[in-house]
Amino acid sequence: MRRAHRASRLVVVLALLGFTSVAYVASGDQRQLPRVHSSGTSPSYVAARNMACDIKGNINERGERIDHMPGQAYYSATRVNPARGERWFCSQWQAWWAGWRKAKV
Repeated sequence: MRRAHRASRLVVVLALLGFTSVAYVASGDQRQLPRVHSSGTSPSYVAARNMACDIKGNINERGERIDHMPGQAYYSATRVNPARGERWFCSQWQAWWAGWRKAKV
């Protein structure tokens, strides 16, 4: 009897989970990724960025999104070009959440 009760509860929980998932996707209410710079920013605005946001988000020739922290090997040589989709981040977590990986060197 207990086993049947557990099985029926599991079916109800899975049905509710499926229903809420479908409702979430159908509503189009997904969370947006954090934005450091809005699209269409001018280069002069990027130059006047928040000085606390010193992590450089760079896209290499293979399309990999790599973030560079101050003190890393190529940090000073890395340039941020917003026209290519590159941007500045205020934290390592913010870069990771946006889909960027940490530089290997």
